[in-house]
Amino acid sequence: MTESEQEQSDRQKYEFKKVIEELQEYNGSGTQLVTIYVPPDRRISDVVAHVTQEHSEASNIKSKDTRTSVQDALKSIKDRLKYYDTPPENGMVLFSGAVDTGGGQSDMVTEVLEDPPQPIQSFRYHCDSDFLTEPLADMLTDKGLFGLVVLDRREANVGWLRGKRVDPVKSATSLVPGKQRKGGQSAQRFARLRLEAIDNFYQEVAGMANDLFVPKRHEMDGILVGGPSPTKDEFLDGDYLHHELQDMVLGKFDVAYTDESGLHDLVDAASDVLDEHEILQDKQVMETFFQELHDGNRATYGFEQTRENLVMGAVDRLLISEDLRKDVVEYECPDGREAYEFVDKTESTPSFECPSGDVVEEGEREDAIEFLMNIADQRGSETIFVSTDFEKGEQLLNAFGGVAGILRYSTGV
Repeated sequence: MTESEQEQSDRQKYEFKKVIEELQEYNGSGTQLVTIYVPPDRRISDVVAHVTQEHSEASNIKSKDTRTSVQDALKSIKDRLKYYDTPPENGMVLFSGAVDTGGGQSDMVTEVLEDPPQPIQSFRYHCDSDFLTEPLADMLTDKGLFGLVVLDRREANVGWLRGKRVDPVKSATSLVPGKQRKGGQSAQRFARLRLEAIDNFYQEVAGMANDLFVPKRHEMDGILVGGPSPTKDEFLDGDYLHHELQDMVLGKFDVAYTDESGLHDLVDAASDVLDEHEILQDKQVMETFFQELHDGNRATYGFEQTRENLVMGAVDRLLISEDLRKDVVEYECPDGREAYEFVDKTESTPSFECPSGDVVEEGEREDAIEFLMNIADQRGSETIFVSTDFEKGEQLLNAFGGVAGILRYSTGV
Protein backbone atom coordinates (compact mmCIF):
# COMPACT_ATOMS: atom_id res chain seq x y z
CA MET A 1 0.00 0.00 0.00
CA THR A 2 1.43 3.39 -0.98
CA GLU A 3 1.74 6.26 1.49
CA SER A 4 -1.19 8.13 -0.07
CA GLU A 5 -3.34 4.97 -0.08
CA GLN A 6 -2.50 4.35 3.58
CA GLU A 7 -3.41 7.94 4.45
CA GLN A 8 -6.70 7.63 2.55
CA SER A 9 -7.40 4.37 4.38
CA ASP A 10 -6.66 6.03 7.75
CA ARG A 11 -8.97 8.92 6.90
CA GLN A 12 -11.77 6.54 5.86
CA LYS A 13 -11.33 4.55 9.08
CA TYR A 14 -11.50 7.72 11.16
CA GLU A 15 -14.67 8.87 9.39
CA PHE A 16 -16.27 5.46 9.93
CA LYS A 17 -15.12 5.42 13.55
CA LYS A 18 -16.69 8.82 14.16
CA VAL A 19 -20.04 7.70 12.71
CA ILE A 20 -19.91 4.44 14.69
CA GLU A 21 -19.31 6.34 17.94
CA GLU A 22 -22.30 8.57 17.18
CA LEU A 23 -24.47 5.52 16.49
CA GLN A 24 -23.31 3.89 19.74
CA GLU A 25 -24.62 6.90 21.65
CA TYR A 26 -28.17 6.31 20.43
CA ASN A 27 -30.72 4.35 22.44
CA GLY A 28 -34.28 3.37 21.68
CA SER A 29 -37.00 3.12 24.31
CA GLY A 30 -37.67 -0.44 23.13
CA THR A 31 -36.43 -2.92 20.56
CA GLN A 32 -37.02 -0.46 17.76
CA LEU A 33 -33.61 0.38 16.29
CA VAL A 34 -33.07 -1.53 13.05
CA THR A 35 -29.68 -2.48 11.60
CA ILE A 36 -29.21 -4.28 8.28
CA TYR A 37 -25.85 -5.53 6.97
CA VAL A 38 -25.87 -6.05 3.20
CA PRO A 39 -22.97 -7.99 1.61
CA PRO A 40 -21.77 -6.94 -1.86
CA ASP A 41 -23.20 -10.04 -3.56
CA ARG A 42 -26.73 -9.60 -2.16
CA ARG A 43 -29.36 -8.44 -4.62
CA ILE A 44 -31.09 -5.22 -3.60
CA SER A 45 -34.43 -6.74 -4.59
CA ASP A 46 -33.85 -9.50 -2.02
CA VAL A 47 -33.10 -6.93 0.67
CA VAL A 48 -36.24 -4.98 -0.20
CA ALA A 49 -38.28 -8.19 -0.04
CA HIS A 50 -36.84 -8.97 3.41
CA VAL A 51 -37.60 -5.45 4.66
CA THR A 52 -41.14 -5.71 3.30
CA GLN A 53 -41.65 -9.01 5.11
CA GLU A 54 -40.29 -7.61 8.38
CA HIS A 55 -42.59 -4.59 8.01
CA SER A 56 -45.56 -6.95 7.70
CA GLU A 57 -44.50 -9.06 10.67
CA ALA A 58 -43.96 -5.94 12.79
CA SER A 59 -47.74 -5.46 12.78
CA ASN A 60 -47.84 -8.25 15.40
CA ILE A 61 -45.79 -6.24 17.92
CA LYS A 62 -48.02 -5.62 20.94
CA SER A 63 -46.68 -2.22 21.96
CA LYS A 64 -48.16 0.42 19.68
CA ASP A 65 -45.18 2.78 20.10
CA THR A 66 -42.64 0.05 19.33
CA ARG A 67 -44.73 -1.24 16.42
CA THR A 68 -44.99 2.22 14.89
CA SER A 69 -41.29 2.96 15.42
CA VAL A 70 -40.13 -0.30 13.85
CA GLN A 71 -42.42 0.10 10.84
CA ASP A 72 -41.30 3.72 10.37
CA ALA A 73 -37.67 2.61 10.51
CA LEU A 74 -38.25 -0.12 7.95
CA LYS A 75 -40.08 2.28 5.65
CA SER A 76 -37.17 4.72 5.89
CA ILE A 77 -34.70 1.95 5.01
CA LYS A 78 -36.86 0.84 2.10
CA ASP A 79 -36.93 4.42 0.80
CA ARG A 80 -33.12 4.59 0.95
CA LEU A 81 -32.75 1.30 -0.92
CA LYS A 82 -34.56 2.82 -3.92
CA TYR A 83 -31.35 4.71 -4.72
CA TYR A 84 -29.31 1.53 -5.25
CA ASP A 85 -29.27 -0.90 -8.15
CA THR A 86 -26.55 -3.01 -6.54
CA PRO A 87 -24.70 -2.79 -3.22
CA PRO A 88 -21.38 -0.91 -3.16
CA GLU A 89 -18.15 -2.86 -3.68
CA ASN A 90 -17.74 -3.82 0.00
CA GLY A 91 -21.44 -3.82 0.80
CA MET A 92 -23.37 -1.42 3.02
CA VAL A 93 -24.96 -1.09 6.45
CA LEU A 94 -28.28 0.65 7.08
CA PHE A 95 -29.33 2.03 10.46
CA SER A 96 -32.75 3.47 11.22
CA GLY A 97 -34.94 4.03 14.25
CA ALA A 98 -36.51 6.44 16.73
CA VAL A 99 -33.75 7.42 19.20
CA ASP A 100 -34.37 8.91 22.62
CA THR A 101 -33.65 12.64 22.88
CA GLY A 102 -34.73 13.01 26.51
CA GLY A 103 -37.93 14.11 28.18
CA GLY A 104 -39.90 11.31 26.58
CA GLN A 105 -39.12 12.67 23.11
CA SER A 106 -37.53 10.86 20.17
CA ASP A 107 -36.16 11.63 16.71
CA MET A 108 -36.03 9.39 13.67
CA VAL A 109 -32.43 8.72 12.58
CA THR A 110 -31.42 6.96 9.37
CA GLU A 111 -27.79 6.40 8.33
CA VAL A 112 -26.30 4.44 5.44
CA LEU A 113 -22.62 3.47 5.61
CA GLU A 114 -21.26 2.44 2.22
CA ASP A 115 -18.07 0.51 1.47
CA PRO A 116 -16.76 -0.35 4.94
CA PRO A 117 -12.99 -1.05 5.19
CA GLN A 118 -13.59 -4.78 4.63
CA PRO A 119 -16.30 -6.60 2.67
CA ILE A 120 -19.41 -7.54 4.65
CA GLN A 121 -19.54 -11.32 4.78
CA SER A 122 -23.22 -12.10 5.37
CA PHE A 123 -26.66 -10.56 5.41
CA ARG A 124 -27.86 -9.63 8.91
CA TYR A 125 -31.10 -8.12 10.15
CA HIS A 126 -31.01 -6.86 13.72
CA CYS A 127 -33.72 -5.11 15.78
CA ASP A 128 -32.87 -4.01 19.34
CA SER A 129 -32.67 -1.04 21.68
CA ASP A 130 -29.19 -0.29 20.28
CA PHE A 131 -27.80 -0.26 16.76
CA LEU A 132 -25.56 -3.22 15.92
CA THR A 133 -22.12 -1.65 15.39
CA GLU A 134 -19.73 -4.34 16.69
CA PRO A 135 -19.01 -5.96 13.28
CA LEU A 136 -18.08 -2.54 11.86
CA ALA A 137 -15.98 -1.67 14.93
CA ASP A 138 -14.06 -4.93 14.49
CA MET A 139 -13.17 -3.92 10.93
CA LEU A 140 -11.55 -0.74 12.24
CA THR A 141 -9.26 -2.60 14.64
CA ASP A 142 -7.64 -4.58 11.87
CA LYS A 143 -4.01 -5.68 12.00
CA GLY A 144 -3.32 -5.54 8.28
CA LEU A 145 -2.81 -8.41 5.88
CA PHE A 146 -0.78 -11.46 6.93
CA GLY A 147 -0.05 -14.75 5.21
CA LEU A 148 -0.69 -17.91 7.25
CA VAL A 149 0.92 -21.35 6.86
CA VAL A 150 0.31 -24.36 9.10
CA LEU A 151 1.83 -27.74 8.34
CA ASP A 152 2.98 -31.08 9.66
CA ARG A 153 4.08 -34.11 7.65
CA ARG A 154 0.50 -35.20 7.00
CA GLU A 155 -1.25 -32.04 5.83
CA ALA A 156 -0.93 -28.29 5.37
CA ASN A 157 -3.17 -25.24 5.03
CA VAL A 158 -2.39 -21.73 3.82
CA GLY A 159 -4.59 -18.66 3.99
CA TRP A 160 -4.91 -15.03 4.98
CA LEU A 161 -5.45 -13.02 8.11
CA ARG A 162 -7.36 -9.94 6.94
CA GLY A 163 -7.93 -7.72 9.94
CA LYS A 164 -9.51 -10.12 12.41
CA ARG A 165 -10.84 -12.51 9.78
CA VAL A 166 -9.07 -15.76 8.91
CA ASP A 167 -9.61 -16.86 5.29
CA PRO A 168 -8.45 -20.43 4.51
CA VAL A 169 -7.48 -20.65 0.82
CA LYS A 170 -5.49 -23.77 -0.06
CA SER A 171 -4.80 -27.16 1.53
CA ALA A 172 -2.75 -30.25 0.76
CA THR A 173 -2.25 -33.75 2.16
CA SER A 174 1.04 -35.59 1.97
CA LEU A 175 2.14 -39.00 0.73
CA VAL A 176 4.80 -39.24 3.42
CA PRO A 177 4.83 -42.82 4.75
CA GLY A 178 4.65 -43.51 8.45
CA LYS A 179 7.75 -44.26 10.47
CA GLN A 180 7.20 -48.04 10.29
CA ARG A 181 8.64 -49.55 7.08
CA LYS A 182 6.96 -52.33 5.18
CA GLY A 183 8.51 -55.78 4.98
CA GLY A 184 11.01 -56.35 2.20
CA GLN A 185 12.47 -52.83 2.33
CA SER A 186 15.85 -52.09 3.83
CA ALA A 187 15.85 -49.53 6.61
CA GLN A 188 18.23 -47.33 4.60
CA ARG A 189 16.06 -47.36 1.45
CA PHE A 190 12.92 -46.71 3.50
CA ALA A 191 14.54 -43.74 5.25
CA ARG A 192 15.67 -42.29 1.89
CA LEU A 193 12.22 -42.64 0.32
CA ARG A 194 10.63 -41.07 3.35
CA LEU A 195 12.98 -38.06 3.23
CA GLU A 196 12.24 -37.63 -0.48
CA ALA A 197 8.49 -37.68 0.22
CA ILE A 198 8.92 -35.08 3.00
CA ASP A 199 10.98 -32.86 0.68
CA ASN A 200 8.37 -33.18 -2.09
CA PHE A 201 5.61 -32.25 0.34
CA TYR A 202 7.49 -29.19 1.62
CA GLN A 203 7.98 -28.09 -1.99
CA GLU A 204 4.26 -28.52 -2.63
CA VAL A 205 3.37 -26.43 0.44
CA ALA A 206 5.89 -23.75 -0.56
CA GLY A 207 4.39 -23.72 -4.06
CA MET A 208 0.92 -23.05 -2.63
CA ALA A 209 2.28 -20.29 -0.40
CA ASN A 210 4.32 -18.72 -3.21
CA ASP A 211 1.36 -18.72 -5.60
CA LEU A 212 -0.84 -17.06 -2.99
CA PHE A 213 1.56 -14.63 -1.31
CA VAL A 214 4.08 -13.48 -3.94
CA PRO A 215 1.54 -11.41 -5.95
CA LYS A 216 0.49 -9.69 -2.71
CA ARG A 217 3.94 -9.34 -1.15
CA HIS A 218 3.97 -5.54 -1.42
CA GLU A 219 0.62 -5.30 0.38
CA MET A 220 1.38 -7.84 3.10
CA ASP A 221 2.56 -7.02 6.62
CA GLY A 222 4.20 -10.39 7.26
CA ILE A 223 3.90 -14.18 7.29
CA LEU A 224 3.19 -16.49 10.23
CA VAL A 225 4.15 -20.18 10.18
CA GLY A 226 2.81 -22.79 12.58
CA GLY A 227 2.99 -26.51 13.25
CA PRO A 228 4.81 -29.02 15.45
CA SER A 229 8.40 -28.12 16.26
CA PRO A 230 10.38 -30.35 13.88
CA THR A 231 8.19 -29.70 10.85
CA LYS A 232 7.94 -25.92 10.82
CA ASP A 233 11.68 -25.63 11.59
CA GLU A 234 12.59 -27.96 8.72
CA PHE A 235 10.29 -26.07 6.36
CA LEU A 236 11.73 -22.64 7.15
CA ASP A 237 15.35 -23.73 7.52
CA GLY A 238 15.16 -25.52 4.18
CA ASP A 239 14.50 -22.24 2.30
CA TYR A 240 11.51 -23.69 0.48
CA LEU A 241 9.66 -20.35 0.39
CA HIS A 242 10.36 -17.68 -2.23
CA HIS A 243 13.32 -15.62 -0.96
CA GLU A 244 11.24 -12.44 -0.63
CA LEU A 245 8.63 -14.30 1.42
CA GLN A 246 11.31 -15.88 3.59
CA ASP A 247 12.34 -12.39 4.69
CA MET A 248 8.73 -11.58 5.64
CA VAL A 249 8.32 -14.40 8.19
CA LEU A 250 7.57 -12.72 11.52
CA GLY A 251 7.73 -15.88 13.59
CA LYS A 252 7.11 -19.61 13.88
CA PHE A 253 4.66 -20.93 16.45
CA ASP A 254 3.75 -24.27 18.00
CA VAL A 255 0.32 -25.30 16.72
CA ALA A 256 -1.23 -28.70 17.40
CA TYR A 257 -3.66 -28.81 14.46
CA THR A 258 -2.82 -28.23 10.80
CA ASP A 259 -6.31 -28.28 9.29
CA GLU A 260 -8.32 -25.06 8.83
CA SER A 261 -8.79 -24.75 12.59
CA GLY A 262 -5.00 -24.66 12.86
CA LEU A 263 -4.99 -21.32 11.01
CA HIS A 264 -7.13 -19.87 13.81
CA ASP A 265 -4.86 -21.47 16.42
CA LEU A 266 -1.86 -19.89 14.67
CA VAL A 267 -3.40 -16.41 14.91
CA ASP A 268 -4.09 -16.96 18.62
CA ALA A 269 -0.54 -18.15 19.23
CA ALA A 270 0.89 -15.12 17.40
CA SER A 271 -1.30 -12.54 19.15
CA ASP A 272 1.64 -10.82 20.90
CA VAL A 273 3.58 -10.52 17.64
CA LEU A 274 0.54 -9.15 15.84
CA ASP A 275 -0.14 -6.59 18.58
CA GLU A 276 3.49 -5.47 18.50
CA HIS A 277 3.50 -5.23 14.70
CA GLU A 278 0.30 -3.19 14.64
CA ILE A 279 1.82 -0.34 16.62
CA LEU A 280 5.37 -0.63 15.25
CA GLN A 281 4.96 2.33 12.87
CA ASP A 282 3.42 4.39 15.67
CA LYS A 283 6.37 3.61 17.95
CA GLN A 284 8.88 4.52 15.25
CA VAL A 285 7.26 7.86 14.44
CA MET A 286 6.93 8.78 18.13
CA GLU A 287 10.62 7.93 18.67
CA THR A 288 11.45 10.36 15.85
CA PHE A 289 9.19 13.01 17.40
CA PHE A 290 10.81 12.71 20.83
CA GLN A 291 14.29 12.79 19.30
CA GLU A 292 13.48 16.04 17.54
CA LEU A 293 11.81 17.39 20.67
CA HIS A 294 14.85 16.79 22.88
CA ASP A 295 17.84 16.95 20.54
CA GLY A 296 16.62 18.73 17.41
CA ASN A 297 14.45 21.65 16.40
CA ARG A 298 11.93 20.02 14.04
CA ALA A 299 9.13 19.13 16.44
CA THR A 300 5.92 20.93 17.28
CA TYR A 301 3.02 20.06 19.57
CA GLY A 302 -0.24 21.45 20.85
CA PHE A 303 -3.12 22.59 18.68
CA GLU A 304 -2.22 26.22 18.02
CA GLN A 305 1.50 25.73 17.35
CA THR A 306 0.83 22.72 15.11
CA ARG A 307 -1.91 24.60 13.23
CA GLU A 308 0.44 27.53 12.56
CA ASN A 309 3.17 25.22 11.30
CA LEU A 310 0.68 23.40 9.09
CA VAL A 311 -0.50 26.66 7.54
CA MET A 312 3.12 27.59 6.81
CA GLY A 313 3.59 24.24 5.05
CA ALA A 314 6.35 23.30 7.50
CA VAL A 315 4.85 20.04 8.78
CA ASP A 316 6.18 16.86 7.20
CA ARG A 317 4.12 14.45 9.34
CA LEU A 318 1.05 15.44 11.33
CA LEU A 319 0.60 13.20 14.39
CA ILE A 320 -2.93 12.81 15.76
CA SER A 321 -3.96 10.59 18.66
CA GLU A 322 -6.56 8.00 17.69
CA ASP A 323 -8.43 8.90 20.88
CA LEU A 324 -8.56 12.66 20.25
CA ARG A 325 -12.14 13.88 20.61
CA LYS A 326 -12.01 17.66 20.21
CA ASP A 327 -13.61 20.40 18.15
CA VAL A 328 -12.13 23.59 16.76
CA VAL A 329 -14.12 26.81 17.05
CA GLU A 330 -13.16 29.53 14.57
CA TYR A 331 -13.93 33.15 15.55
CA GLU A 332 -13.77 36.26 13.37
CA CYS A 333 -12.94 39.42 15.28
CA PRO A 334 -14.26 42.83 14.16
CA ASP A 335 -10.81 43.81 12.85
CA GLY A 336 -10.89 40.82 10.47
CA ARG A 337 -8.49 38.64 12.42
CA GLU A 338 -9.29 34.97 12.87
CA ALA A 339 -8.82 33.12 16.14
CA TYR A 340 -9.27 29.49 17.17
CA GLU A 341 -10.24 27.60 20.31
CA PHE A 342 -9.62 23.89 20.93
CA VAL A 343 -12.55 22.50 22.97
CA ASP A 344 -13.93 19.16 24.13
CA LYS A 345 -16.79 17.80 22.05
CA THR A 346 -18.99 17.74 25.15
CA GLU A 347 -18.40 21.43 25.92
CA SER A 348 -20.74 24.15 24.73
CA THR A 349 -19.24 26.74 22.39
CA PRO A 350 -17.52 29.42 24.52
CA SER A 351 -17.39 33.12 23.79
CA PHE A 352 -14.04 34.60 22.77
CA GLU A 353 -12.33 37.86 23.70
CA CYS A 354 -10.41 39.37 20.78
CA PRO A 355 -7.11 41.24 21.31
CA SER A 356 -9.08 44.44 20.77
CA GLY A 357 -11.25 43.59 23.78
CA ASP A 358 -14.32 42.81 21.69
CA VAL A 359 -16.17 39.65 22.71
CA VAL A 360 -17.38 37.29 19.98
CA GLU A 361 -20.23 35.13 21.24
CA GLU A 362 -20.49 32.67 18.36
CA GLY A 363 -17.97 30.85 16.21
CA GLU A 364 -17.98 28.22 13.50
CA ARG A 365 -17.43 24.79 15.02
CA GLU A 366 -15.75 21.81 13.28
CA ASP A 367 -14.32 18.43 14.19
CA ALA A 368 -10.66 19.01 15.12
CA ILE A 369 -9.26 16.04 13.21
CA GLU A 370 -11.05 16.97 10.00
CA PHE A 371 -9.96 20.60 10.45
CA LEU A 372 -6.28 19.65 10.79
CA MET A 373 -6.35 16.97 8.09
CA ASN A 374 -7.83 19.41 5.58
CA ILE A 375 -4.92 21.81 6.13
CA ALA A 376 -2.48 18.90 5.94
CA ASP A 377 -3.97 17.79 2.61
CA GLN A 378 -3.64 21.29 1.18
CA ARG A 379 0.01 21.59 2.29
CA GLY A 380 1.13 18.08 1.32
CA SER A 381 1.65 16.91 4.90
CA GLU A 382 1.25 13.23 5.77
CA THR A 383 -1.26 12.45 8.55
CA ILE A 384 -0.51 9.60 10.96
CA PHE A 385 -3.00 8.36 13.57
CA VAL A 386 -1.15 7.21 16.69
CA SER A 387 -2.47 4.48 18.99
CA THR A 388 -2.63 4.97 22.76
CA ASP A 389 -1.72 1.30 23.34
CA PHE A 390 1.87 2.17 24.29
CA GLU A 391 3.49 4.72 26.61
CA LYS A 392 4.58 7.36 24.11
CA GLY A 393 1.21 7.10 22.34
CA GLU A 394 -0.49 7.87 25.66
CA GLN A 395 1.85 10.82 26.16
CA LEU A 396 0.83 12.27 22.80
CA LEU A 397 -2.77 12.36 24.01
CA ASN A 398 -2.29 13.33 27.66
CA ALA A 399 0.87 15.48 27.66
CA PHE A 400 0.76 17.06 24.20
CA GLY A 401 -2.97 17.54 23.68
CA GLY A 402 -3.31 14.75 21.10
CA VAL A 403 -1.77 16.85 18.30
CA ALA A 404 1.88 17.15 17.25
CA GLY A 405 4.05 17.32 14.17
CA ILE A 406 7.48 16.49 12.78
CA LEU A 407 8.66 19.50 10.77
CA ARG A 408 10.41 19.76 7.43
CA TYR A 409 12.46 22.64 8.81
CA SER A 410 12.65 24.69 11.98
CA THR A 411 10.21 27.59 12.15
CA GLY A 412 10.69 28.83 15.70
CA VAL A 413 6.94 28.43 16.35
